Amino acid sequence: MKGTQATPLNRKSKSIVAATAFFLLCTTILLAAERKIILPEGAKPGGNFSPGILVDGTLYISGQGGEDSSGKIPKDFDAEVKQALENVNAVLKAADMSPSDVVSVQVYLTDGAKFQKMNAVYRDFFKEPRPTRTTVVVAKLVGPGNIEITVTAKK
Repeated sequence: MKGTQATPLNRKSKSIVAATAFFLLCTTILLAAERKIILPEGAKPGGNFSPGILVDGTLYISGQGGEDSSGKIPKDFDAEVKQALENVNAVLKAADMSPSDVVSVQVYLTDGAKFQKMNAVYRDFFKEPRPTRTTVVVAKLVGPGNIEITVTAKK
């Protein structure tokens, strides 16, 4: 039997095998990525969510409200925004990061009229170049707060 020539079906089969192998390799790499829970000082492990998750050098921070360590929200909106940002900063510090490592921010406000007040406090916290940001006005947050902030950071 002389050398066999690849038929279109054989070439197609080889392509499918190669694509499957590539998919399995990529899936294995993604699944092997180390996920580390980041807890700021004083936070207790467990609960319904993690304050932060670090995956391959990228930190994903759960929504942080303006509650202080005792669970109280300041009556003054500016102080509430500052506390929410301090809560974000606590998770950043626990991951050995800082506000300058933040690349994306999502802000949820219950009152669009307070946008400028939020923005003034925000500008003091995030220096140039500031991260990307989305601000959304929502009808209500879970709990009595007026703001929730979530961020993604990368060293």
